[in-house]
Amino acid sequence: MNAKIEQELNTFLEEWKVTPGKNSNKATFLRFKDHLSAKTGVTLDFIARPGVTYSLRAVHAEQKDKDLFVMVDVIEDVERWLSVCFYGDMISDPDQKGDMVPGGLLGEDAICFDLEEQDDALLTYIEARLDEACKNCQ
Repeated sequence: MNAKIEQELNTFLEEWKVTPGKNSNKATFLRFKDHLSAKTGVTLDFIARPGVTYSLRAVHAEQKDKDLFVMVDVIEDVERWLSVCFYGDMISDPDQKGDMVPGGLLGEDAICFDLEEQDDALLTYIEARLDEACKNCQ
C-alpha cells in the first residue's frame, strides 16, 4: 500500500466512531485487514467513496487475470456494515453462508458475505475463504 493510500485508510479508521452498545464492525474490518496484511505476496488497496462505501481490496502478486481476490466493503447506512465479496470461481462456500450475486464483483459473479454485527463463527468461516481465495491466486 503506498503512503498516500495508507494515510487515507488511517484517517478513515481514526474518524470511524464506534456506536456504544453495538458489536463493532470496525473491529471486524481491522481483523480482516490484519489477516490479509499478514499474507505473503498480498498488496492492499483502499478506495474511499464517502457516503457510499469504503473498499479494502486485496491482490496477490501471482494474479494475472483479475485485479483483486477479495473486496471488503464498509457500507454507509444508519449503522455501518460490511460486505466481503469474492469472485465466485475463487472460493467454495460449503456451508452456503454467502449470497451468490450475479455481476456483483467488478461485473463478475460473486459470493458475498454481509456482516451487520460481530459473529465469531462467521468471521472464522470468512477468514477460511480469504485463505482459499489467496491460495487460488497462485
